[in-house]
Amino acid sequence: MRKSCFSNTQLQIVSTVLLTLALGVPVAGDGPQAGEDCRSPWGAGDQRGAANRLTPAKTLEAAALIKEGRVYQLGRPYEVGMPLYGARTYTMVIPQMRGPLGGNQLTWNEEFVTGQLGQVGTQFDGLGHVGMAGRFYNCNEARDFVRAEGLTRLGVENVGSFFTRGVLVDAAGYRGVATLEKGYEITVDDLKGALAKEGVSLREGDALIVHTGWGSHWKTDNALFNSGAPGIGLAAGRWLVEQKIVLVSSDTGGVEVAPNPEHPGDEAIVHQLLLTRNGIYILENLDTSELARDKVYEFAFVFSPLKLKGATGSPGNPLAVR
Repeated sequence: MRKSCFSNTQLQIVSTVLLTLALGVPVAGDGPQAGEDCRSPWGAGDQRGAANRLTPAKTLEAAALIKEGRVYQLGRPYEVGMPLYGARTYTMVIPQMRGPLGGNQLTWNEEFVTGQLGQVGTQFDGLGHVGMAGRFYNCNEARDFVRAEGLTRLGVENVGSFFTRGVLVDAAGYRGVATLEKGYEITVDDLKGALAKEGVSLREGDALIVHTGWGSHWKTDNALFNSGAPGIGLAAGRWLVEQKIVLVSSDTGGVEVAPNPEHPGDEAIVHQLLLTRNGIYILENLDTSELARDKVYEFAFVFSPLKLKGATGSPGNPLAVR
């Protein structure tokens, strides 16, 4: 066998580069914009980010908001034909029915599901999903924790569950339209104006849901839905960071405005602000139509990501309970 001309260190570097390229993650140096601001205020070992704000007091505050016992399901069905970003896929197959078994002639079905399970349909973005120049939340370098078999840090299993106060901002209603147009940037003034109109305010530890009306294109015009969307811009994102919320969600595929009118050549820059720099989670592709229709602006928000160890995100069915 021919002896390799590479040292073990060189081979490790090459394998890391190949892995990160395969995962679509840039190999990091120091990161041109990912310095001190990626560090967690909760310490060097923190893997939960803003979820640290989910205190027992926030749970009790949320529970006190339940007056009617009405539950709004905000998750969309996972199904073939739903809009999928880029080259993502989703397939479910039910093999031949099993059985019969035993004296009671037991028969049963089960399914195989394939695809980017945490990043299709209603999807929860964990802290290991988006980074800046290969550096992720709390200054974790991709080379140190990204593995083909899963993340060794920042996996979605670290997040825990959300039972907190939820606030709906009906941005479309505030602008007097059924649906905001593609590329409309929701500003700080839009957020403040809508909140004032609704008679609610944001508090530390809240989950924010933004209704844009863009969800009306879900499965009615997938090409349009995937072509861009209204959403928050960087200024609004910075203001939300100041409010110390735990999660931002919307009825769009990315929560942030796309394309970004001020940064047309950049991708997911609000994701980087929220996830990478501040540990604030993102939930995408919600069905917010009933909340907006019923003018439900304050509620108990409930969501528990699946404990998919090492995963970048999670599917699920978030709930608003009034």
